[in-house]
Amino acid sequence: MKGSPIRRLVPLAIAAKKRGIEVYHLNIGQPDIPTPRSFMEGIRNAKIDVLSYAPSRGIPATIDALIGFYAGMGIELTEDELRVTIGGSEAFVFALQATCNHGDEVLIPEPFYPNYYGHALMNGIKVVPITTRIENGFHLPPMEEIEKLITPRTKAILFSTPSNPTGVAYTRDEMQAVADLALKHDLYVISDEPYRELMYEGEAVSILEFPELHDNAILVDSISKRLSACGARIGMLVTRNRELMKSIDKLCMIRLSAPTCEQLGLVSFLNDPHYKDDIAAMRTKFHSRRDTLYKAIQSIPGGISRKPEGAFYVFVKFPQLDDSEEFVKFMMNDFNLDGETTMVAPGAGFYATPGVGNDEVRIAYVLEEPKLIRAVEVLKAGLEAYVEERQRVATPTG
Repeated sequence: MKGSPIRRLVPLAIAAKKRGIEVYHLNIGQPDIPTPRSFMEGIRNAKIDVLSYAPSRGIPATIDALIGFYAGMGIELTEDELRVTIGGSEAFVFALQATCNHGDEVLIPEPFYPNYYGHALMNGIKVVPITTRIENGFHLPPMEEIEKLITPRTKAILFSTPSNPTGVAYTRDEMQAVADLALKHDLYVISDEPYRELMYEGEAVSILEFPELHDNAILVDSISKRLSACGARIGMLVTRNRELMKSIDKLCMIRLSAPTCEQLGLVSFLNDPHYKDDIAAMRTKFHSRRDTLYKAIQSIPGGISRKPEGAFYVFVKFPQLDDSEEFVKFMMNDFNLDGETTMVAPGAGFYATPGVGNDEVRIAYVLEEPKLIRAVEVLKAGLEAYVEERQRVATPTG
């Protein structure tokens, strides 16, 4: 296994801060926007004498509130089709464990969220990457290309939309093509949708909007991003396949339960008649940040990017980089601009294909706009210094 490209280099940032350097963290998807008050009040005001286990499926009030939430987006569910999980991470792990045996394969468009790869490896599942390219905004290649990757061991297609790390949101036509391919080869489609409300161009399309995928669709979801509540660790897994849900229930029982207090916080939030306003306000703020960051990135010579349609990340190719992880280390260990430096996530860690992504980085627009502008100024100066240093080292002396 590889360490997370997002978290592996964090100790270098901690060391930089100890030296008095201010670090602009654009490496991790941790928003700085306050968690909605109604969520926090639900935790503070919980009438609990004994903090006991929650039911393995989720607290009934939480399930009911979530069913109402999905109904508000036009998706009708029953309590038998939804389970509360320990974050979205556990939901996609359960989806992999329930659909794949040891040695089976799952198709994942790359670049992808690195934890997909790690958890697949931990469960003996082979990741088969579907190559996407920055030149067309990381949209899916023709289905004929994807179909060539399918073998008798292929069991599922897994992706996030809007995407972490690229911000691409698959169109309805793309999702329909995936649905048709999955039905043709009897594959599961695992769609990770925690950024669904954070769309800035058009509307997000959920995998649950395709009734023909009744037995093949698995929705993975989370409150971490839409509520700025990453530490709550509350996610959801939804499937209408009752046989598959029997396997999911076994996994839920083995891990006992999802957090009790945070489920109550979610109930409080979803019972607030104004909760949609909180989500809309967050979307408006990220939309503005997206535009500000994307404009700032254009000032960096050589940078190649596409404006993301959703989520809060942009993937950028810098041809002047030979190793983006070494560049991040340089920014943390050897560079600062007036006592400030910027941390991004190296691109290679988001790929399964060896040697790809060394000239790319992921940037998360999770800071206030003045800080984003300054962070890009520092990043630009750091790139220039890094290139000069590499040229200096490569040039023979004497």
